[in-house]
Order: sequence, then structure tokens, then C-alpha cells
Amino acid sequence: MTTHLESELQLLKTDTLNMWKLVCLQLTNGKEALVNFDKDLARQIVATEKRVNAYELKIDRDCENIFALFNPVAIDLRFVLAVLKINSNLERIADIAESIARFVIDIEKSFDPELLQSTKVIEMFDLSNEMLLDAAHAFEKEDTKMARYLFKIDEKLDETNNNASYVVTDYIRSHPNNIRESLHILSMMRKLERVGDQTKNIAEEIIFFIEAKVLKHKGGKQ
Repeated sequence: MTTHLESELQLLKTDTLNMWKLVCLQLTNGKEALVNFDKDLARQIVATEKRVNAYELKIDRDCENIFALFNPVAIDLRFVLAVLKINSNLERIADIAESIARFVIDIEKSFDPELLQSTKVIEMFDLSNEMLLDAAHAFEKEDTKMARYLFKIDEKLDETNNNASYVVTDYIRSHPNNIRESLHILSMMRKLERVGDQTKNIAEEIIFFIEAKVLKHKGGKQ
């Protein structure tokens, strides 16, 4: 027979996964808005941010209620603690998607395809979204092997981001009239690198709640 606590934990997991789907959609729409120069879609992302914020507040309240009413212990306690931090990381990723959408709204003409290709910003979008989807799978299925795999994908994002300044500088030298859009793309790449960092934090929380291992600040000892 399912206990009241088990029911509440399952509801919390369902709400967290629903928020996850919404954040993934925000990031996917951000890419589409950039590639297709779709300002209406970009404005939709900005408007949807309020729903993400509402989800964050609800999940925070639900966690607080579970602490107050059920005093969870062991893996149940670790699960609620992990959800609190995952919730915060997801909200920050949604903030990043909103910021990227505002770059699209701000620019007056579509981004040069040569700039998009040479900087690999679209590739960074795809890797970021892949990380976020894989993290959701790891959370739902309690798969720590998948969670650890995310650390390798994050390294790819870091590598592309580390070369961003050189690539954008070269592009500006040959396209001096496109400085503003080049700087917008550079800012987007910095933000997508942050998506990788936030998702890596989420992976650490998944491992914490399943294996009771704290990986934060342990660098290569993951």
C-alpha cells in the first residue's frame, strides 16, 4: 500500500519533470527563433518565463510542505533536497533561454548563416538540449550512469566556448558591419556554456540522491 509520503514524492517528481519539459521547450524554441529569425517565437519565450517561475515557486512550496509534514529521512530526504536544487538550476536555464530570446528581439536583421556556422552556436544549442533531455531521463529512471555521461558532454560545450572569442574576432575582421550581431552570438555562446554548467549541477544532484555521494567541488574525481 502506498503511503501518503510516497504519494507526495511521486507528485513532486511529476511536477519537476513537467517543469523540465517546459524548460527544454524554451531552449528548443530559442534555437528556432535564432535560426529562423522568428521574433514572435522569441516573444513567446519571454512570456512563457512567467509559467516557469510559477512552477519553481510551486515546487519550492511542495518541498517545504514535505519537510514540515513528513520529516523525510535517508533517500527520501536526499530526493527532496536534490529536487530543491534541481528546481533552482532549471529556473536559471529558463532565464538563459529568455535572455537569448531577447537578443533575437533586439536585432534588426536575421543573423548571417556564415556566422552561425563558423561559431558552432547551433551545435551548442543542440548539445545543451541533449544534456537537458538526458538529465531528465537520468532523473526519471534514477540512472546514475547517464548522469555521469553528462560530464563528458559538458566538456564539449566548454571546448567550443573556449574558442568562441577567436572565431568571433576573425568574423568581425572580415565583416566589420556585423559587429553587433557578432557580439550577440558571442553572448549566446557564453550563456549556452552556462546551460552546460547548470545541467552538470543537476547531474551531481541526481547522483547525490541515488548514491548518497557528494560530487560538488571534486573536479575530476566524479
